[in-house]
Amino acid sequence: MSEKSRIGDHAKVRRGASPRPIGDPKYFGGTVGWVRISDATSARKYLRKTEQYVSPLGESLSVRVDRGDLIMSICATIGRPVIVDMPACIHDGFVQFYEVNNDDKEYMYYLLQFHEKDLERKGQPGTQVNLNTTIVEDFEAFFPTSLAEQRKIARILSTVDAVIEKTEAAIAKYKAIKTGMMHDLFTRGIDLKTGKLRPRYEDAPELYKKSELGCGSTGLTNQVPREWEVVSVGEMIHIKHGYSFKGQFFSDEPTDFILLTPGNFNVNGELYFVERNTKYYTGEIPSEFIFKNGDLLVVMTDLTQDMNILGNVVKLKSTSKVLHNQRIGRIEITDQRVCSDYMLVVLNTPFSKVNVKKTATGTTVRHTSPNNIYKGVIPLPKKSEQIDITKKVQAIDRIIFIERLVLSKHQQLKSALMADLLTGKVLVKYNENETVEVV
Repeated sequence: MSEKSRIGDHAKVRRGASPRPIGDPKYFGGTVGWVRISDATSARKYLRKTEQYVSPLGESLSVRVDRGDLIMSICATIGRPVIVDMPACIHDGFVQFYEVNNDDKEYMYYLLQFHEKDLERKGQPGTQVNLNTTIVEDFEAFFPTSLAEQRKIARILSTVDAVIEKTEAAIAKYKAIKTGMMHDLFTRGIDLKTGKLRPRYEDAPELYKKSELGCGSTGLTNQVPREWEVVSVGEMIHIKHGYSFKGQFFSDEPTDFILLTPGNFNVNGELYFVERNTKYYTGEIPSEFIFKNGDLLVVMTDLTQDMNILGNVVKLKSTSKVLHNQRIGRIEITDQRVCSDYMLVVLNTPFSKVNVKKTATGTTVRHTSPNNIYKGVIPLPKKSEQIDITKKVQAIDRIIFIERLVLSKHQQLKSALMADLLTGKVLVKYNENETVEVV
């Protein structure tokens, strides 16, 4: 059975402490980790490294935690749990759960993770929203009375987590491969006779010529294949500005028209239409501001400074009628020497994004305009080579896309399992004498 009870009935809660003044170097430089909020948010289930370490003096003025201890952030990012897997100290932005004698710490970890948003809503207002030990102790959640049941639930969720972690690692690997591939493709290109990359400049300098493409910020060299041109991107395309649709006609209820905004672009440069991000429109619509399938679209405004979607380019594929908002530019190719799919690929390269960001203004939210967004240059091979380059990039993109689908599937599975298993809605079969190894 599962019963709802106070966290304080299952563990004691201790708040961390910070040596003051916090920036004094005499408190740092030892071998014991100093856990910061950024360490907890970047870790997975286990915290195995920190950016800073405390000296023996700093340790004496903080709260020491050891391998196997469960901690949780209570300020800035509220309610983020993590299991410590190293000698460390926590400051007053964390709490430690200790004397967990009759419950499984991994189960408690998943329980806290499931209730992160609920804990966040209980935060005390102020300069920075935070929790205190009393709020944490009094928070109620479902605890199976059987330790074996808790361990079984933790093991089920750990199994899904392992698949998620493996898939994320695969995505990271393929993204790294793509980064290296993009660099090679846009510096060496593809020899149409062999179907392979041209030899490096160092090995066959006679195949290359100097250009204005390379600079320190792009990571490219000044040499490009002799057959290539280097052209101003602004001379190859025209950016059509969107329409300022009136806010009074925005709707969260689905209509025939989706109002495309930067919120529909994710950091991977893909479009997605979901309930929490998508706006609909009920007012009068100028026909020239309805996108067509196959249109190239570029984001001209970042939602936040660290979101990093400014300059992302997508090719529209949607069965819905999508409206051209003024924060999105429609890319119209004006030079027939370039293929649409090649332009999609080249405008999403790091060197193109660097040039876009140079045109942005603003601090909290960065923004650029159709007249300024593309000031740089791009390499222009012949169309046949453009097609070959595009095919290679699209092949790795397909692999990454499939891995992301797998990741999304398992993330949704985990969410569903947590909602069932951590609320008492679904009971698991277990054996009281079952031996469960806990990592």
